Amino acid sequence: MDGNFETRGAGGLVTIADGLATVEIAPAAGGALASYRWPGNGHAVDWLRPALPAALDSRDAGAMACFPLVPYSNRVRAGRFAFAGRAVELPTRPDDPHYEHGHGWRRPWTLAEHGDATAILRYRHDADSWPWSYEAEQRIGLARGCLGIRISLRNLSDTPMPAGFGLHPYFPATPWTHVQADVTGMWETDSEVLPTRHVSPPAGADPTTGFDVAEAAFDTVFTGWIRRARITWPDEQRLLDIEAEAPLDFLVLYTPPGEPFFCAEPVSNITDAFNRLDEDTGCMVLAPGESRSASVRFMPSQTI
Repeated sequence: MDGNFETRGAGGLVTIADGLATVEIAPAAGGALASYRWPGNGHAVDWLRPALPAALDSRDAGAMACFPLVPYSNRVRAGRFAFAGRAVELPTRPDDPHYEHGHGWRRPWTLAEHGDATAILRYRHDADSWPWSYEAEQRIGLARGCLGIRISLRNLSDTPMPAGFGLHPYFPATPWTHVQADVTGMWETDSEVLPTRHVSPPAGADPTTGFDVAEAAFDTVFTGWIRRARITWPDEQRLLDIEAEAPLDFLVLYTPPGEPFFCAEPVSNITDAFNRLDEDTGCMVLAPGESRSASVRFMPSQTI
């Protein structure tokens, strides 16, 4: 490791900074980010929902600011699918009946490199109920106050592996928070948030025209995303632009009613992609030794 850095607290936080922004990273908590903020002059601005002390103490990635999605995004129906003649059954539980978001957010990551404004995290998975070994990596960096994360996935097995990846950031929500993202369609879901049919976005809350988070209740995969989104907090005179690279061609919007947060997730696959291989689901197949990667940039501004 190089540069000046620090770790602290029960969660073993690692801090990077570039003079304008700071990011706290919790490698042991699923490789999650604990915060991304501009310190300001006596008034910090949190661009992602910061983790509370209880989340840090319990290493709860789902209560952090952002966590990685590997080796797929969202749910696999009943944790079961078949691929290349092989039946796969993942370890579901009553509170996690579809083995949501795979492994990365459940396991510790290794801090491989650390500089003043950069960090590299790695996670290696040995074949188990998921019958392929793979390695995932996050390259996290700050530049001029903007946050960039490059996530990659490499198949370490000797047979092809179905795959997907993405990021799961949480953003602060106020009554006036607004989201705009060009999309062309969305997947309706059943009571278990599994896709049923592909439809047009609702006229009253179409991300392409924009909508207020407080006025919508989404837990939805949007399609035709051009890999750009803008979040505005007009009451706080600030905005955040998100730019992603292919194959992060889908956007998941999660806007739970009454909560002080929401999610806008750049991902490479729709929910239950491995059980819908005859459709445009974004499911990748990595050959032995093959890797795929993509970057996401979070670009804040306080001048709107």
